[in-house]
Amino acid sequence: MKLIRRKVLALGAGAVALPADLGTARAETERPLADRLADYADSLRYEDLDAATIERAKSHIVDSLACAVAALDEPPVRICRDIALAPADGPSTIIGTRRRSTPDLAAFANGAAIRYYDLNDAYASPTLGTVHPSDHIGACLAVAEAEKASARDAITAIVLAYEINCRLIDSLDAARRGWDTTVYSLPAVALAAGKLMKLPREHLVQAVNLALNDHVPMGQTRTQTNSDWKGLADAEAERNAIFAAQLARGGLTGPSPIFEGRKGFFQLVSSEAKVNVDAFGRRGTPFLIHHCGVKAYPAVVYSQTAIVAALELAKEIGSPDRIATLDIATTARGYEQAGRDREKWTPQNRDTADHSLPYLTARALIDGDITNESYAPERLHDARGLALMQKITVKEDPAFAKPKGNAPPTRLTAVLADGRSVSRQVDNLPGFPGLAMDRAGMERKFRSNVGHRWPAAHVDALLQALWTFEQTDNLRALLSQFALPA
Repeated sequence: MKLIRRKVLALGAGAVALPADLGTARAETERPLADRLADYADSLRYEDLDAATIERAKSHIVDSLACAVAALDEPPVRICRDIALAPADGPSTIIGTRRRSTPDLAAFANGAAIRYYDLNDAYASPTLGTVHPSDHIGACLAVAEAEKASARDAITAIVLAYEINCRLIDSLDAARRGWDTTVYSLPAVALAAGKLMKLPREHLVQAVNLALNDHVPMGQTRTQTNSDWKGLADAEAERNAIFAAQLARGGLTGPSPIFEGRKGFFQLVSSEAKVNVDAFGRRGTPFLIHHCGVKAYPAVVYSQTAIVAALELAKEIGSPDRIATLDIATTARGYEQAGRDREKWTPQNRDTADHSLPYLTARALIDGDITNESYAPERLHDARGLALMQKITVKEDPAFAKPKGNAPPTRLTAVLADGRSVSRQVDNLPGFPGLAMDRAGMERKFRSNVGHRWPAAHVDALLQALWTFEQTDNLRALLSQFALPA
């Protein structure tokens, strides 16, 4: 009879013996998630990125920097920038200036600018919420500059941050238990920053432990009346993550196992889940940066299809004054984020309005577009818009739990004053997975955001520098080109 070699997995009277191959496989899956994430971050190389992924990363750099420049004059962005510039000169550039700060504060100020208009990219998990991994581009650039890392190292870190952020929201559901999804930015940026710092694997583990333990954000960030903090929460997560990586580099340790512990992340924040790190993007396995959508409108991702549906509906019905009732069908997350709270029907500020399905749909029907001007005080308090919103109801459609298109779907059903019913459903959007925006589209969006800041020749030069980003040998010089005229 053939003997099976056995391996003892535990010592003492309660030892369990398993076949060696089974024991090895089980031991691997039972390793702490922070260790497995650190292994992945440590192993990823620029050479693992295919040409399409590198091009995609550059596209998101182009988009994110344009979004940042567009928002530089907004008061909350200025506040963050002023705070970041308060310390003595540091190694990391504050976008829009030739001045520098510490990497963590530069990441905070730059992340705030990238995110503020809600016009940067989004990754929508089919059922577990949305993240904005381009928020992390500012953090990666700040650390890369401080560490004098190569542009190729910066691209690798950006792809890494995207991958971890998107994979974690696909696997873990912190939002259902009341936490904000920016929590996934903590391990993503801690590992990206740690990689740029060239931390050894064991220090990468500690960066994750330190980042997660003390910085879990509450879901009130995006509930009821929204505040300035809605656009700054991810920037703060990045600041904390970089600080955690710096502490880990110094040799500090954090609580562990941070995910699986008796009072760890799974128990208190997300509930337990299996995260298959072996399925993460790598050579031969696609990266999730390709599944991120580039927005056309400065508004919450769940409204993007609603805005398009409203524009189509308006072409058929003409004046929105003909509408007697308007039903908006959205996803569970769309309802929770943008259609549940009564404050969404009377938004008093931009932060609430750009996360309000009733407001955005009404303004699209009335104005024929959604732009940054859609949130001007006179629009927020426009009697015609307020009256139209009172005819609107928002409901979750359970069928949208399994989307058929490339974006969170929306269906609008209007009943007109003459009794006729008109419906429009939108499931697919240009710029979202499968319909990626090409260079020409990215350049049009870039110019629309920054064209008023500089002469056309300078905008052309910026685009040329960004499309050849991987060849850049002086990141500081490149970022200095984004300084606004004095």
